[in-house]
Amino acid sequence: IILAKKIIESKKYGKLINLKGLYGKSKIISFVGQWRSNKSIAGGGILLDQGIHMLDLIRLFAGRFDKFKSFISNKFWKYNVEDSAFALMKNKSGVIASIHSTATQWKHKFNIEITFEKATLILSGILSGSKSYGQEKLIILNKKNDKFYKKTFRYYKDNSWKEEIDEFTDIILKNKKVLNGNSFQALEVMNMVKNIYNNDKEWKKKINDKK
Repeated sequence: IILAKKIIESKKYGKLINLKGLYGKSKIISFVGQWRSNKSIAGGGILLDQGIHMLDLIRLFAGRFDKFKSFISNKFWKYNVEDSAFALMKNKSGVIASIHSTATQWKHKFNIEITFEKATLILSGILSGSKSYGQEKLIILNKKNDKFYKKTFRYYKDNSWKEEIDEFTDIILKNKKVLNGNSFQALEVMNMVKNIYNNDKEWKKKINDKK
């Protein structure tokens, strides 16, 4: 993620054109009390519980989005929270992003494709405890002088927790401004989720009727 962000900011491959994301698992996990499948407790389903993390990354890569189109469904698991969400988003720069957040992806998957004028980045896999999302990789695909090039970065160790704690500690001890994961960014991504829910009028009515 850090390398992808640096590549975007470098503009090495030209302007950002679009982003496509798929984040899926095979079910809505039910904990004691079935809270993840209960809207009155969880607030939402797979989009709010898992897809929000991919939305946060899309916002990190491309900034604020202000136009949304979406389809929300609970067709398979039949809970009163969504088990699948499809969304299209567009920002003021004309960058379009799509996301599919789903609990019907029978083989767990995390994948983001970032397309530039001269290349595509593919981020895939998560170094989760279950290892069910596959190996973490960043692939760069680009054409230069009519030749096709592919470069792959592979990641074998997850240092994210340590780096996050180190950053947090540094902010506290040195009274620094919070740049990553601040309350404004949290509000922005929550508004993305809200806009995706609200854009599907049928889903909004369906959920409201069950209250």
